Amino acid sequence: MIDTVLFDLDGTIIDTNELIINSFLHVMKDLQLSTPWTREQIIPHMGGTLENQMRTFSGKEDVAEYVKGYRAYNDVHHEAMVQPFPHVIEVVEALHEGGIVMGVVTTKIRPSTLKVLERFDLLKYMKSIVTVTDVTHPKPHAEPVLKAIEELGADPSKTLMVGDSPVDIQSAQNAGALSAGVAWSLKGEAVLSGYNPDYILHDMKDLLKLIETERS
Repeated sequence: MIDTVLFDLDGTIIDTNELIINSFLHVMKDLQLSTPWTREQIIPHMGGTLENQMRTFSGKEDVAEYVKGYRAYNDVHHEAMVQPFPHVIEVVEALHEGGIVMGVVTTKIRPSTLKVLERFDLLKYMKSIVTVTDVTHPKPHAEPVLKAIEELGADPSKTLMVGDSPVDIQSAQNAGALSAGVAWSLKGEAVLSGYNPDYILHDMKDLLKLIETERS
């Protein structure tokens, strides 16, 4: 029986997709790459750490300057371009009322994670928040999911990690937890299904149905 749910943030419960893509495109324009990356080429790399994505896009090892530019653009446009996915707030509230313990496991840095959770009044529901700055080995390594499980005193076999990226599914699997991919991922349901998650959610409300079924 599932009693703990961990959420990825970007692309899973918070729609930051266009903000992320636009931030990358802005920095790449400044990089003046001979072969600029397109939106379609960027999407498969979303979900990993910002530094690793920038290394891929720039072909350089030292990407501190590009990361700084990305975050500056992202911060300016954040308020106008970010919102929860449909039914997220009501489902999180219902899970809380039903006694489900929740947390966030993300490759975002802690300040921006707390900022967006506070903005949409979701922070109060998340009893563990594991960001990229809290671990040595980010997703797809098991460490982020295991850290959240340890902080919550949860049982991995009763913990569900929900995400929009293959690294979310892999991190859960490596930690011995259950995994659910979200069909609204920009990567597409078919891509996520290829990583054999335990469940695919087509609507956030499916999470409530899933837990109710597990309990019955």
